Amino acid sequence: MKRTILLLALLSTAALTAQEQAPENDSIRQSDLRADLFFLASDAMQGRLADTPENRLAAEFIKSRFERMGLTPAGPNGSFYHQYNLMTASLAEGNELLIASGTGESQRSLRLRQDYYPLNFSASGQARGDVVFAGFGIVSPERGHDDYSSGSVDGKVVVVLNHEPGERDPESVFDGLVTSHASGAIRKAVYAQEHGAAALLIVTDAHNHPGPGNFQAQARGTWPAEPRRVPRYTLSAWMDEVRIPVAQISPAVAEALVGGSGYTLDELGAMAEADGGVAPIPLVGQRIELGTAVDRRVVPDRNVVGMVEGSDPDLADEVVIICAHYDHDGADGTRVFAGADDDGSGTVALLEIAEAYARAAANGQRPRRSVLFAAWNSEERGLLGAWAYTEDPIVPLARTAAVLNMDMVGRNEEVPVGGGRRFRGLELQTAESNNNSVNIMGYTYSPDLRNEVEEANEPYGLRLKMDYDNNPSNLLRRSDQWPFLQNRVPALFFHTGLHPDYHTPYDRPEKINYPKLETIARLVHQVSWNLADSPVRPRYAPVSR
Repeated sequence: MKRTILLLALLSTAALTAQEQAPENDSIRQSDLRADLFFLASDAMQGRLADTPENRLAAEFIKSRFERMGLTPAGPNGSFYHQYNLMTASLAEGNELLIASGTGESQRSLRLRQDYYPLNFSASGQARGDVVFAGFGIVSPERGHDDYSSGSVDGKVVVVLNHEPGERDPESVFDGLVTSHASGAIRKAVYAQEHGAAALLIVTDAHNHPGPGNFQAQARGTWPAEPRRVPRYTLSAWMDEVRIPVAQISPAVAEALVGGSGYTLDELGAMAEADGGVAPIPLVGQRIELGTAVDRRVVPDRNVVGMVEGSDPDLADEVVIICAHYDHDGADGTRVFAGADDDGSGTVALLEIAEAYARAAANGQRPRRSVLFAAWNSEERGLLGAWAYTEDPIVPLARTAAVLNMDMVGRNEEVPVGGGRRFRGLELQTAESNNNSVNIMGYTYSPDLRNEVEEANEPYGLRLKMDYDNNPSNLLRRSDQWPFLQNRVPALFFHTGLHPDYHTPYDRPEKINYPKLETIARLVHQVSWNLADSPVRPRYAPVSR
């Protein structure tokens, strides 16, 4: 047995030598990963929920580690923080929705939370106008889709459907089975606003989601009678973009609005599936008066960022980003959502990789490109820290060569029988079958990055699973590489998979597979060094559908 272990070690060393082992790669040790994680995922950290003292303490801990390593502060004015704002909203007095006949002789007042409700990102204001149906309300030139391409909506109240065309079609140009960013409700509000709409009304795409829905439950989900344990946050920069009233209406209200068009809501939905979008359709005989009142509250937030500067004068202004998120879901009384795997595992791996770079730099070894170490915040609230970075990047995205994101890299993927909606789209599998596996996502957006990982993995021997880029689980868009992919930056997601402890109080540091976490951290370090030291950049070249 000892001879076998020695032979494997020698083979591994030889393979790393062949690809020029990243300096200080072997300084990444499971004992250090374990020590850091037992602190970050301790009960004292109370689940590191955004906008809490424990979350701020986690940021200070990461910042102090970056500072002690000797990393260069990457934030403004010599700071280790990338600052931005979140926003929450509460329902105010003064919401109303009236449907009037075209002649104005009769009108119907709708009931708040039963027939309609303003969306949390809506502007406060008044709007009135004739009604126009605009399909899914999406404008996406890169996909050749524009629901406003012909026909004016100036001064009109626009009705659009939730979601996107072809949502169950693996070949859909809207990112296959993965829900596209272009179909988000805020984006639809901005598209309508840019085309002169006075207001936007959104309704469920019933032709894709038939059956009875509970609209009142949806309304309570958006505006609960009692405050949530975890508030609903949105990026302030996005909410500031929306300047028109936006409301969700029930399918019954939508049917009443489209009645004079000669079509049913299902028929209009089927028409909206057309390639390239639909021309706006006037809903004659109807006029809307909408008043929305939403109070907004600004919440300061921050990412933690440090850098090792590149050695090549011609390439040092380009950057490779290595990242993970440090927030989780907080605590509910005595139930602490420790988030050891999600994403304490990625955060401590980030710290170990950063320290390996710092040790190498202290010995005069730096890659050609700069390397940015980013601990994102508010990932669990909607990838908001990473989205905020792409809105206001430290290094322009055009000079960002690649992004390597680690989220849940400390366990084995396990999809149990009866796992429920959070495992939707994933095949049943045991933890034992994934002892040596790691999922790689983003591979279809850059074959160059895929090749880099496969080559770098040879000495480590991990089983690289590349199955989820086009999957109804939406895993590809559920972590912080997604904002970068949406901005045409090559990016990969390293992920050992969901398991029954995901988003429960049982995701604890004693359950982490530390030898496997060490191997994955070393792999990501090696890949990042290879990318940062290469004379060429990986291409953003998504597989066309």
